[in-house]
Amino acid sequence: MSQISVNDISSLDGKSGPVISGITTVSSTGYMMVPAGPTEYRGGRGRGIQGGGYVSSFQNTIDYVTISTLGDAKDFGDLIATVAAHTSLSSATRGFFAGGYNPTYATTISYVTISATGNSFNFGDLQAAYTTSGSCSNETRGLVAGGRTSPAAADYRSEIEYFNLSTTGNSSSFGELSTKLGLLSGVSSPTRGVFGSGNLPPSIVNTIQYVTIATLGNTQDFGDLTQATNNTGSLSSSVRGLFAGGDTPSRINVIDYVTIASTGDAIDFGDLTVKRWGFAGYSSQIRGIFAGGFGDPGSNTDTIDYVTIATTGNAADFGNLTQARRVLKGCSDAHGGLG
Repeated sequence: MSQISVNDISSLDGKSGPVISGITTVSSTGYMMVPAGPTEYRGGRGRGIQGGGYVSSFQNTIDYVTISTLGDAKDFGDLIATVAAHTSLSSATRGFFAGGYNPTYATTISYVTISATGNSFNFGDLQAAYTTSGSCSNETRGLVAGGRTSPAAADYRSEIEYFNLSTTGNSSSFGELSTKLGLLSGVSSPTRGVFGSGNLPPSIVNTIQYVTIATLGNTQDFGDLTQATNNTGSLSSSVRGLFAGGDTPSRINVIDYVTIASTGDAIDFGDLTVKRWGFAGYSSQIRGIFAGGFGDPGSNTDTIDYVTIATTGNAADFGNLTQARRVLKGCSDAHGGLG
């Protein structure tokens, strides 16, 4: 029981007033939760990062933006290796970069704390060394699908692997895509992962397929994109997934969208500001970002575009990367897979 002493609220000299001592309890319909854990894990959500890529050589650059604002990217740190044509995914705290080419095929999975800055750390390894895979994630689990272990069509993959995002370690087998594919992209809600576009030489596909992230198993048919393309950028809210740009084999600026919880063919959303392939895509629940890539007239671009995911329309200028580069990958701490 607390003792409460009131000295007429305030003394004449202003030096005394209500005094509360002992163990104090409060009965209220409201509450306050005291923040816990390291500061970097309690940072504000809504940051997007992109890492790696190719300029005239392979890169280890990581840069970042605040998705809700406009402006140029800032330096974040470095990947543990120079790499391009890798894949990326994220939880609300960690961003992951997996596989790729540098110029040998890589198995490495590395991670960063998105709300902090700094270099990436080793997480574990994929089951094989490959590049050009697609990926998606929810808060718990990350999926990496397809890819290739050499340029030969026979060495493209249909396997899907997964790993738990809060730990460290190697990936495990999840299931398989409907066919071998490289240069595909992924989006997700907290429940479902969706993979779209891709190629298996000599064919480029318009295929969309999906899995339930919390289970294991093979993909099921979702529908088709508005056109066959590969090397697209992708992003999502928890409701809607976007697949943009790519190579048909001509560079395009088309943005398609799907409703993740349903199945069916994609619908036209709008256009990118620049025709391009090999660029990063990531998002918050409200805004989607497309960054970098190989654009017209056949050169790397540092362009960052943005769209409002819940609407339709053309992308608008957001800012610029710290360096123009292609076959980079991006992720965020507020995307659709996180709810």
